[in-house]
Amino acid sequence: MGREAHSSKGGGGRGEGQSRHVPVMLQRCLDMLAPALEAPGAVVVDCTLGLGGHSEALLSRFPEARLIGLDRDKEALRLSGERLAPFGDRAELVHAVYDELPDVLDRLGLASVQGVLFDLGVSSMQLDEADRGFAYAQDAPLDMRMDQTTGISAAEVLNTYPPGELVRILRAYGEEKQAKRIVSAVVRERDKEPFTNSARLVELIRDSLPQAAKRTGGNPAKRTFQALRIEVNGELTVLERAIPAAVKALAVGGRIAVLAYHSLEDRLVKQVFAAGAANTAPAGLPVVPERYQPRLKLLTRGAELPTEEEVAENRRAAPARLRGAERIREDTE
Repeated sequence: MGREAHSSKGGGGRGEGQSRHVPVMLQRCLDMLAPALEAPGAVVVDCTLGLGGHSEALLSRFPEARLIGLDRDKEALRLSGERLAPFGDRAELVHAVYDELPDVLDRLGLASVQGVLFDLGVSSMQLDEADRGFAYAQDAPLDMRMDQTTGISAAEVLNTYPPGELVRILRAYGEEKQAKRIVSAVVRERDKEPFTNSARLVELIRDSLPQAAKRTGGNPAKRTFQALRIEVNGELTVLERAIPAAVKALAVGGRIAVLAYHSLEDRLVKQVFAAGAANTAPAGLPVVPERYQPRLKLLTRGAELPTEEEVAENRRAAPARLRGAERIREDTE
């Protein structure tokens, strides 16, 4: 999972860093939002600012638009602030989790917006900074908090949650079939010494799995790390509130685009969009009153996938699923 993907490794200054980051399905997202953002005065919200790649492209492509960028990660806000500085007051960056969108718009005096973009999952910056503990490929403290100023770390989850709760998290958020085996080993090991670093957890997972399970689906620690990250950041709970709130914030004619990176996120987005696009009238009415008419028009048939070329250039794009919708009617009480 990842949002803006590296085409190469290595350090370097801001210019090099910017060139290395390729936002996932960028052109398709811009095209999807375009009809809503071309009018002067349009406001678009990037709910997952990250390193600002999508935001920079939105501000460049739609010179009359104003952008509000949200992120819970203060380091992301600092870096994207540098990147978006040339756009001046057209870009307003806010330290907030994306389910706080209604409060942010209220504070800014905005009743509605013309565009909303979500690019879910972990940003490349978080994956590639070893000390954040998101990646299983390098040893790091087991933190995984997107906002490092609040909440509990992945180590605390591993060391303190009851076994049954850990099994539930690994199954629900990681779709890990071997959850019981892994949790049994975690509980046994944490009693000897609490977990602090990722390498020990990766080794334990490898040792816990049967040979057949190790041969499929990449790194065997991947699903457990995903599950812990989702739990630590409350990602699905936040998303359950955020997507309906974003739809509600759209003006008529406004558009929303959502990039999801695993089936649980994508299913949640699909359900909200499908409900908004449905006719809710009781069966048998000869004429459907306005209040039962759909509020949304779907802009994708199912979920759109990245092209083979994009995946070849950007391996982190591979699991991406894009869905879009347009607001076609106001809410009626």
